[in-house]
Amino acid sequence: MAWTLNLNKNVIGRKIAERLPLNRKKVTWPQARAFSVHLLTASGSFLAFLSLVAASEQRWTAMFWWLGLALFVDGIDGPIARKLQVKTVLPTWSGDMLDNIIDYVTYVLIPAFALYQRGFMGEGLSFLSAAIIVVSSAIYYADTGMKTKENFFKGFPVVWNMVVFTLFVIEPGEWVSFAVVVFAGVLTFLPISFLHPVRVQRLRGLNLPIFFAWCGLAAIALLQDMDASPWVRIAIAATGLYLFLIGGIMQLFPKLGARSS
Repeated sequence: MAWTLNLNKNVIGRKIAERLPLNRKKVTWPQARAFSVHLLTASGSFLAFLSLVAASEQRWTAMFWWLGLALFVDGIDGPIARKLQVKTVLPTWSGDMLDNIIDYVTYVLIPAFALYQRGFMGEGLSFLSAAIIVVSSAIYYADTGMKTKENFFKGFPVVWNMVVFTLFVIEPGEWVSFAVVVFAGVLTFLPISFLHPVRVQRLRGLNLPIFFAWCGLAAIALLQDMDASPWVRIAIAATGLYLFLIGGIMQLFPKLGARSS
């Protein structure tokens, strides 16, 4: 009888222990701050959703405003994460993977959908262009060596949001637009350097202001409801072409913009 009572006590005690909450370490302030950066990055997914809704309703100005806001979030979350040492504080959470998922949607998938939905290249070319964009970009994101030691991108860095926006504003014609898509898609796989305007140190004093100038011009075009005045179109084309080509030029001239020791 005593043996039975002891057995019952052990069984009851074990079941109670199983139901009690486990002793967990308290969340520290650095961990909370680090996780808030991940939440900031993740907010880009909601901005992408809003942009997709606008694209499905063919509200192009609203779509690009949401994509622009997503680009802004993408631009600030990295420096904040590095300052707060998020990788060290939360080693089991991959900010890079989260960033890549959202970037593929905002940089690639939605611009491709918008290009197809707008259809200004005709149904066939628009569909083919969208296919080129999504497939080439998916392969690009699988490349773990997409950055050089100087933080240039190897190959066209699938910034289709900027390319498609430029095509929407300038409207160069269906065959020129298709040629731009094919050309950029091919450059995705070539070992040609493309600029990261923030991380590349050489000529950053010139490249970063030009990038901001492009962003400012894009905002003006959006305020003009995508019916940009001629000077805005020319300036967007010129600054965009500079940003597209300067990485390759700096690759050909590795001492260009280098500080003398």
